[in-house]
Amino acid sequence: MALATDVSPATKLEAGSFKGGFNSMEDENEDTLGNMSQTNAAKPPRSLPAMRHCTSSAWLIERESVMGAGGLKSPPPREDTGFLPVFRSGSCSEKGPKQYMEDEYICIDNLYRHLGSPADFPYLGAFYGVFDGHGGLDAASFTRKNILNFIVEDKNFATGTKKAVKSAYVKADHALADAKSLDRSSGTTALTALILDRTMIVANAGDSRAVLGKRGRAIELSKDHKPNCTSERLRIEKLGGVIYDGYLNGQLSVARALGDWHIKGAKGSKSPLSCEPELEEILLTEEDEFLIMGCDGLWDVMSSQCAVTMVRKELMQHNDPERCSRALVKEALQRNTCDNLTVVVVCFSPDPPPKIEIPRSCKRRSISAEGLDLLKGVLNNA
Repeated sequence: MALATDVSPATKLEAGSFKGGFNSMEDENEDTLGNMSQTNAAKPPRSLPAMRHCTSSAWLIERESVMGAGGLKSPPPREDTGFLPVFRSGSCSEKGPKQYMEDEYICIDNLYRHLGSPADFPYLGAFYGVFDGHGGLDAASFTRKNILNFIVEDKNFATGTKKAVKSAYVKADHALADAKSLDRSSGTTALTALILDRTMIVANAGDSRAVLGKRGRAIELSKDHKPNCTSERLRIEKLGGVIYDGYLNGQLSVARALGDWHIKGAKGSKSPLSCEPELEEILLTEEDEFLIMGCDGLWDVMSSQCAVTMVRKELMQHNDPERCSRALVKEALQRNTCDNLTVVVVCFSPDPPPKIEIPRSCKRRSISAEGLDLLKGVLNNA
């Protein structure tokens, strides 16, 4: 999640005003094979995602041309693309069948205003996150309140935002260990999306998921960190951990999380339970219509493509991301999810998604002279 110091002049703010965006809001309130093989009596198996990290070669070429390894370069001039994202979001969170509510979320559509209109923040910006706590709500609530500050206050924020985001997750993890008021057995997953201008950086530690709706296609921007996921299993076993019945050390159903210091041990020691997020960075285009962020209570009973199809249909009807979030939560409850439910839907345009026109076939059907004579004979004898 790296970000650049040089910014296109078109993105700068003039006279202390923020161009575009809506009012800010902060609410208080597995690899696939691993998912299919894992047996968990508490939750139904997760459906196979319809599409994972689907990218075209053209998109990759465009991405490499505007993004560097250490930070974000200036986005292409607006005259070339004509696309300027407008951020608006809706959210819904329900306790579901669980006894306690342990999820948290954050929605900030206007990051510039939320940060107090700093003069050195010349970006259109937004920030979103969902946090699935376990062992109590403490860790999720603490992380929601502090993660953004850890990011923007990092010394690398302006020139290397990826480093700043990764560092923020580690700082939040260590802060959970140092907070005397928090239980050491409390932990949380963390999924965040930081958008600066047209660049979106998704960071994930845990089994929440971010899915991009791209003209009706579901593009997964995060990987579910389940212990049975092949890459996570290898990492865990290399560090001396074990997986029992789909649980890390027989205790935790995720392979990455913040907190849970009763498993991690002393700070600085390498633990099979990692707080390091995996990052995905994309440049938004006019084909990118919305982002769905949800805790695993949603994805346990719904595929990524199903969620995108539902949200797109809803937006075409009423263009309200809040109602879309409620619709996803309602559907997950009807499908008998076994967990808390938290969903955030972020739109990148003030307009509803356009109708997708399916081109008609231009093929012309013909019949041979012999076939035509045969048909005439049949009709004449009828």
